[in-house]
Amino acid sequence: MAEDGTERSVVKTYIPEYQKDEWRAHADDLDMSQSEFVRAMVQAGRRGFEFDPVQTAPEGSNPGGDELETRLIDHLSSESLSWEELVERLAGDFEDRLDRTLDELQSKNRVQYSGRRGEYVLVGGGDGD
Repeated sequence: MAEDGTERSVVKTYIPEYQKDEWRAHADDLDMSQSEFVRAMVQAGRRGFEFDPVQTAPEGSNPGGDELETRLIDHLSSESLSWEELVERLAGDFEDRLDRTLDELQSKNRVQYSGRRGEYVLVGGGDGD
């Protein structure tokens, strides 16, 4: 064990798929990895105060910081990848996030897709319609 207590170990839990999807979306909204999000939420619950990702994150983590670095390391931790493979995976993550966000905004009736115009528009504003 590291002298400063920062050695990491794995914790596993099993949750319904819908819950994992919700946590993933929330972590994405906060620009955090899933691990950082779960760790911060558990710590916030244990301490009994409002969630603050910076205050609840362990030393050396970077919640809300360089998410790209974290995601890159996650992808490379299990295999070597070419430049093209990395771009495809990281762009795919962004496309998934964009799709989820657009779905959420449409369900809240804040954004609407116009098939005729072939574009997304804010509901009730901005473009003179």
